[in-house]
Amino acid sequence: MDPRPDNPMPPRAVLRRLAWLVAASMLTLLPGCTSTPPPVEVVSVPEILPPPVPPAPPQPTLAQRLALAAPKADPEVLALAVQAQQCATGSGTVAPVERLAVIDYSRPSTEPRLWVFALDDARLLYVEHVAHGKHSGANLATEFSNVEGSLQSSLGLFSTAETYIGGHGYSLRMDGLEPGVNDHARERLIVIHGADYVDPEQALRQGRLGRSFGCPAVRSGIAREVIDSLKGGQLLFAYYPDMDWLKGSRFLACADEGAPDKAVASVASQPGRPLSRNRE
Repeated sequence: MDPRPDNPMPPRAVLRRLAWLVAASMLTLLPGCTSTPPPVEVVSVPEILPPPVPPAPPQPTLAQRLALAAPKADPEVLALAVQAQQCATGSGTVAPVERLAVIDYSRPSTEPRLWVFALDDARLLYVEHVAHGKHSGANLATEFSNVEGSLQSSLGLFSTAETYIGGHGYSLRMDGLEPGVNDHARERLIVIHGADYVDPEQALRQGRLGRSFGCPAVRSGIAREVIDSLKGGQLLFAYYPDMDWLKGSRFLACADEGAPDKAVASVASQPGRPLSRNRE
């Protein structure tokens, strides 16, 4: 009996079958086809942030800039002057100004005690000696008045006005802005003018500067320049640690809450500053 099947597979078919089996077995060995790929390790990369930008330093205030321009002036007095100027312009009492003059009557007449500033760039224009009234004191002024015939200087904030030619030559009228303190300045003829008795060298020899009838007189040689820098609606602030005036001035009372009291307390508490008698 013949053992071969009745329908033997042709030789070519056998070869094709073998080739298919070999190919199928090879596919099982290829990664990513029928086998499971190895796990991929995930590495976390820390986020790189830009360095923090430091905050911009605070800009100096106008008072601080004036103090830098005039290092020999009392910065507390300059702060009060700027406070008064900003209050006067901010309240509409006066129009915005370009110049601010500051007189510190707490200093002796033998020292420069008048500073004139350009406000737009906080530039110091003049540093000068200035006279006080003959009845305000000798080398140190201690008494101030708003009364005609007192021959005393006045404190507070003034607005400059027109120029004229008077007994002392080229002069500048001023209007006092503080009722009861300096608002009689125009009728009292409290003006800026030059005077020969404002002689710093003579002041050192005699122990005091020459005195006026209450006017803030300056050297004759510089008077016209100072007057021209201040004429026509600029401001002059005359300071002395008079507590009644410091606490009562409306131009020292419209800053941030608490600021006026701190500034007033600071200047008034400094040693060697006697309080004045300010007469109506």
